[in-house]
Amino acid sequence: MRLSESWLQFIKFGIVGVANTGIGLGSYYLMLWLGCHYLIANVGSWVISVFNAFYWNNKYVFKSNAIWWRALIKTYISYGASFVSGTVLLYILVEWCGISEMLAPICTLLLTIPMNFLLNKFWTFKSRL
Repeated sequence: MRLSESWLQFIKFGIVGVANTGIGLGSYYLMLWLGCHYLIANVGSWVISVFNAFYWNNKYVFKSNAIWWRALIKTYISYGASFVSGTVLLYILVEWCGISEMLAPICTLLLTIPMNFLLNKFWTFKSRL
């Protein structure tokens, strides 16, 4: 795969990511509004947003011919790694740094977005440079 194709994938991943971020944050804020603890809301929104990310990354970004259920499992494992990192960072930002539970998940995206792209590209959907 040429480098320009990798950049195009990254741009597509970004487009899917923006939509997915809206879904994830929307479901997070909805769960907060419904009275869920912020960490429970974080888990629920993660489950919803990872499934959405899998669908669009599989069909639109990486156009994988992989067996769907294997790719789905790998997607949850990939996003699981960034979820754990993001959750630890979320906890640190809210509990130790005093950042609002409304703003903190946006800050965690600086870590999780690049991590998700690299894991999905090189492991889940096995694209090459």
